[in-house]
Amino acid sequence: MTPVLTIIVPCYNEAAVLELTAQKLQAELQALINQHAVAPTSKILFVDDGSQDQTWSLIQKLQANQACFTGLKFSRNFGHQNAVLAGLATAVNYADWLITIDADLQDDVTKIPEMVSKAANGYEIIYGVRNNRATDTAFKRSTANCFYWGMRKLGVELIPNHADYRLMSKRAVYALLQYHETNLFLRGLVPTLGFKSTKVFYQRHERAAGQSHYPLKKMLALAINGLTSFSIAPIQLILYLGLLMMVVSGLALLYVLGSYFWYHTASGWASVMMSLWFLGGLQLVTLSIVGTYVGKTFVETKHRPRYLIETNTFPHK
Repeated sequence: MTPVLTIIVPCYNEAAVLELTAQKLQAELQALINQHAVAPTSKILFVDDGSQDQTWSLIQKLQANQACFTGLKFSRNFGHQNAVLAGLATAVNYADWLITIDADLQDDVTKIPEMVSKAANGYEIIYGVRNNRATDTAFKRSTANCFYWGMRKLGVELIPNHADYRLMSKRAVYALLQYHETNLFLRGLVPTLGFKSTKVFYQRHERAAGQSHYPLKKMLALAINGLTSFSIAPIQLILYLGLLMMVVSGLALLYVLGSYFWYHTASGWASVMMSLWFLGGLQLVTLSIVGTYVGKTFVETKHRPRYLIETNTFPHK
């Protein structure tokens, strides 16, 4: 029996690029259907994450013209990770293979056939991995490399230079849906599933149209979420900093006492103020780290829905 494929595309204010994205994805899907690699009932599912532009009306227009296009509309903006998860949860009962890809065409859609081929050979998770970061600024490249290095040192399984472009089997998606975190970091969760996996390498393109929805602020928030979702290392770091400060304080006390008895010098105002500012700043940092964990625990205990669907045009068996 020919496998059914669903390509899931999270969208947030993507009206400028959506029609071009749909055209390119449809071409790849139709080629796979013509080669009998996937079933003719395969679909492209756009997930509208509370867009404020014409994204949803364009999705409806696409669906009216071509049966392969379907849509999912959130009641408001719930975030990219929730849009990806909603698409997977909606399509998993219908599809055998599920591909997630962003709408901006930075990920190479021509690699989809290679992903499908590897899935046919028994791989259940195929990661789309960038072979270079030439399109990034020097700052973004260096911070990304530092992030992956730090997460690896903390024992967090991440696929370097992989975002959310991947193919997953039905079984892998069912396993992923057993994770019930509200604070989602899918690129950290998926490698923990443990199914047979491989990589497909591609060159990332410039954004086809529109503006990036991941500025520095959001990238930093995503990195912090990933770190605090998979490791308690920041809490442990606070303990080590506290112990270090105790040692430094002890050495400083010995120095001050020695200076007082041997050189008869008085403590300076500058050294006192520097100590106060340093310790005050350290306390604020440690409190913010602890507060991040407490806040995430607070959010998780509410058990609020991760997203709310306003309209669903995806076919149901």
